Amino acid sequence: FFFLMMRRPPRSTQSRSSAASDVYKRQVSTQSTWGQNQKKLEHIIMGIDLYRAGRIRNRRFRQTKTTDVYLRLLIRLYEFLSRRTSSSFNQTVYKRLNQTRVTRYPISLSRLAKHMNNKQDKIAVIVGSVLNDERILEIPKVTVCALRFSERARERIVSAGGQCITFDQLALRAPTGTNTILLSCLLYTSP
Repeated sequence: FFFLMMRRPPRSTQSRSSAASDVYKRQVSTQSTWGQNQKKLEHIIMGIDLYRAGRIRNRRFRQTKTTDVYLRLLIRLYEFLSRRTSSSFNQTVYKRLNQTRVTRYPISLSRLAKHMNNKQDKIAVIVGSVLNDERILEIPKVTVCALRFSERARERIVSAGGQCITFDQLALRAPTGTNTILLSCLLYTSP
């Protein structure tokens, strides 16, 4: 019964070390030397100067952690193209290739047809998957470049007279992204 009445010692004391007690020790030890070394005292007691209250975003570039060999080759290709050409298209594709699979949202054939209406001479570029949509009956003749196509989406694009190409084929056709439309599906929308 008596062990329940015993009081637990405080977490940070002068004998035990923690971040708070270290600051306490420094303040106590420097208060005794107030007249001797005032510059040292100001340096130790002064707090940390936080820029924008510590709300600084990490601006480092996210490198991919994938083990997919094809994706790694594409990343190396578009890293080279973004470095050696002045087009922002290659930089955007390089950044999107390095995204996680969760943030590479798929796009449906209906959204693709909506964006590519009356643009048959341009190439639609999607850094992600192209999926079929049963709600649309006819799709236009388009050339689509994507990381992946579902089987039914590929069948419908080819049967409409379009083409499904890969990113290495796109790099040979349009190395700077001329006559291309870079599409992406937004989060919280149906693909």
